[in-house]
Amino acid sequence: MARNIQSLERAAAMLRLLAGGERRLGLSDIASSLGLAKGTAHGILRTLQQEGFVEQDDASGRYQLGAELLRLGTTYLDVHELRARALVWTDDLARSSGESVYLGVLHQQGVLIVHHVFRPDDSRQVLEIGAMQPLHSTALGKVLSAYDPVAHSEALESERKAFTDRTVCDPDGFEHILDLTRARGYAADVEETWEGVAAVAAPIHDRRRMPVGAVGITGAVERLRRDGELRPELIAAVRDCARAVSRDLGAGRF
Repeated sequence: MARNIQSLERAAAMLRLLAGGERRLGLSDIASSLGLAKGTAHGILRTLQQEGFVEQDDASGRYQLGAELLRLGTTYLDVHELRARALVWTDDLARSSGESVYLGVLHQQGVLIVHHVFRPDDSRQVLEIGAMQPLHSTALGKVLSAYDPVAHSEALESERKAFTDRTVCDPDGFEHILDLTRARGYAADVEETWEGVAAVAAPIHDRRRMPVGAVGITGAVERLRRDGELRPELIAAVRDCARAVSRDLGAGRF
C-alpha cells in the first residue's frame, strides 16, 4: 500500500486551517494548531507562498489563503457548472445527430474534454473525459482559438503539428480559419486531425458573454458530409446546443 507524503498532508492541513476560523493566522498559531515545530511550519508556508496558495500580510506578518488557490477553485466551479448545464443539451444533441458529443475547455495549450456523450448506437466506444485535443486542428480547438484571446495566443505560440495532409499549420492560414469561424459561428475539422473523421463545434458563452468552452460532434466523414459538404442540419444542431447551454449560463440570446 502506498504511503502518504507527510509534507503534502501538512500543507493540506494548513490550507484547511486558513480556510476556516480567523481570516489571518500567525506562524505561532498555525504551528501550535497543527502540532508542528515553527521551523517546519515556516518552511511549508514559504513553499505555499511561492506557489501563490498562501499570502503574508506585510504589516502583521500573518498568513491567509492566496489568489492562486482562489483561481483554481473558481476554475473548478466554472467547469463543474458548465458540465452541469450542458448535460441535458448534449444528450439531446447526441440523439438528434446520431454522433458522439464532446464538451471541451481550454487547458494547458490544448482542449480538455470535460464531458463526452457516446454515439447512440451499439458500437463499442471509449469514454474520453480527461483526454486532450490540439487547439489548431480540431473543431473544438479552433472555436476556442477564435473566441478566447488566451487560447488564440497559445495556439499561435505552440507547435502546430501536421496530423494529416489537410492540417493547416502556417500562421496566416490558421488566422484565416479563425476569421471564417467567427463569421460563421462554428468551426469544422474534416480529416485535419484524424483520417476519416470529421467534426463540427460551436462556442459556449457565460453571463459575461465570455467564451467558457465549446461543444461539438465527431463522427465518420461519410456520415457528417453530404455531396462533399458538411450537413447543414448537423451544423444547425450543434449551434443550437451551444446557444442553449449559453442561455442556461446566463448569456442571453446569441
